[in-house]
Amino acid sequence: MKIEQLIGNEALLELKKSAFLCSRSIPATVVLKCYDWAIAQREAGHCIISGFHSQLEKDVLHFLLKGNQPIIIALARGLKVKIEPELIKPMAQGRILIISPFDVQVKRVTEQTAEIRNAMMIQLADEVTVGYASAGGKLENLLKTTDKTIHRLV
Repeated sequence: MKIEQLIGNEALLELKKSAFLCSRSIPATVVLKCYDWAIAQREAGHCIISGFHSQLEKDVLHFLLKGNQPIIIALARGLKVKIEPELIKPMAQGRILIISPFDVQVKRVTEQTAEIRNAMMIQLADEVTVGYASAGGKLENLLKTTDKTIHRLV
């Protein structure tokens, strides 16, 4: 699986990376564990790759952006025309890379494009951190396809 489009600091792909994945619906008890994990990654300066698509993943991105570590945002659609305001300064600092396995014509996120994006993130990452994976869900099934180290927060 290859990266079709990217914008930002391409050198971030050479760093050791941890992919962060989480099912869309999660128990409330998991939320704080994910926040604590994000803060620990920020403080340690670790490069994180994630889709940052679900609300919890957006919250994790919020915590990461308060640090100085590198962040790779993997889209489940083509590249955005406009970069979000909160990403402009970190991108100018060389801390952000936005990647997509899709060309610009793919405008909507679907279950299928999210699965392709998640597989790409796992392929690019050195290790995987899972906030929560629903039993028998698509994420749980995807995790069975990798031999990379998987850290589960619960």
